[in-house]
Amino acid sequence: MALSRRALLAQATVAATAATPSVTAAAAEPDPDTTTTTLSGTIPPGAPDFVYVPLDVPPGIRELRVSYRYDKPPTPPGTPGNALDIGLFDQRGTALGGRGFRGWSGGARSEFFLRTDDATPGYLPGPLEPGRWYIALGPYGVAPQGLPYEITATFAFGDAAPVVPAAYPPERVAGRGRAWYRGDCHVHSVHSDGRRTPAEIAGLARAAGLDFINSSEHNTHSAHTAWSGAAATGLLVLTGEEVTTRTGHVLAVGTDPGTFVDWRYRARDGRFERFARAVRRAGGLVVPAHPHATCVGCAWKFGFGEADAVEIWNGAWTPDDEVSLASWDATLRGSHGEQWLPALAHSDYHRDPDRIGGPQTVVLADDLSRTAILAGLRAGRAYAAESCAVSVDFSAVTPRGGHAGIGERLRCADPGTEVLVRLSVTGAEGCDLRLVTDQGLAFTAPQATSLEWRTTPQRAAYVRAEVRHPSPTPPLPGPPAAFTNPIWLAA
Repeated sequence: MALSRRALLAQATVAATAATPSVTAAAAEPDPDTTTTTLSGTIPPGAPDFVYVPLDVPPGIRELRVSYRYDKPPTPPGTPGNALDIGLFDQRGTALGGRGFRGWSGGARSEFFLRTDDATPGYLPGPLEPGRWYIALGPYGVAPQGLPYEITATFAFGDAAPVVPAAYPPERVAGRGRAWYRGDCHVHSVHSDGRRTPAEIAGLARAAGLDFINSSEHNTHSAHTAWSGAAATGLLVLTGEEVTTRTGHVLAVGTDPGTFVDWRYRARDGRFERFARAVRRAGGLVVPAHPHATCVGCAWKFGFGEADAVEIWNGAWTPDDEVSLASWDATLRGSHGEQWLPALAHSDYHRDPDRIGGPQTVVLADDLSRTAILAGLRAGRAYAAESCAVSVDFSAVTPRGGHAGIGERLRCADPGTEVLVRLSVTGAEGCDLRLVTDQGLAFTAPQATSLEWRTTPQRAAYVRAEVRHPSPTPPLPGPPAAFTNPIWLAA
């Protein structure tokens, strides 16, 4: 529905509710080329996860600016207070799938703008077509008193600037051929709730010894066009998203540039499978993030049937990471032809003192390209390391020359074939080396940098390695310096 400036100024005030907000046009405009509208309402306790406030955009505007504020009254101890996220959908509507999606900033900022040639990080520049747009509000918490909000929309009229063609980072940069490449697939910039620009993150990633990263902003793909200069530093940038639902977060890793993945559903809605398939159709991996995290909405509730890998180590090692590692190990069985989920490690970088590449995933890939990196991650040819200082060499061999590395299957003549397992580590002096099989912890070499151990497929369906710092609270293990995906043993 298109409104002229005069009609917009004459728009009547209606009752103030979440569904039908109060609309007030400014009585006088200091700038004759701008018009301001105020939308206000109150979201009651028990409201839906998302409330859509209609915003009628008139023709002939060159810029839209939106700001908002909401009350934060005190609440009794233990009772959640008000927290309100914000985003924007254009005249194409709010239907699930995001055809009308124009941006999301969550609770990271209180104002944003859009033009044809530019937009606030988190939002998408492009045509400002007249019609009914929608401010998307996400009441993350609502106090018992309700959540009063006020939105101010300012329309600047005039000729729109030319649309700027999208430029995306290249899908291949110069690498070292088949080699181990280091990456961090979970980082946040100013395009969601991070504090660094993509250019700054690219510099930090190279300083941390990384070869690749994945653009993983919360619920927006606006950063995909912001990484085009990173290739000059030798950094491969995969494009993706952190799909942040109310019942778990999932990384879309390495999707086609410009791919948006909707997040407006819960596990109970039965919609996740649709969007997991969309990630794979766009060439990406589905990677549940921090599955046992304790923050509100962070723990993974969707199951792992649609996952391609799982983020086991997220940022500084905490008890929920230990639970994730144990839970993941409990899924490894080693039956013939069984599908398994590779374990990955990422920093979840937002701001200092977070550390990009701490931890990181080290993957064996044929070259430094999107296709090769994703193939290595999907196959589990990868290990986790706390920094680029730590390197792991882990393999298993048979007397007749059979050989397998991380993520691979060692074929043996019979179940009693002796298998020699070798592990060596650099950059982790003073750590304990541990070998884990389907029966649990099988061997420990205290404060060692290498070990050899013998087993058979009959005794061990798989073997994986952990490199642990000394424990501050024995008998619990210390935090890892590294851990690997399994080597599978089969006869």
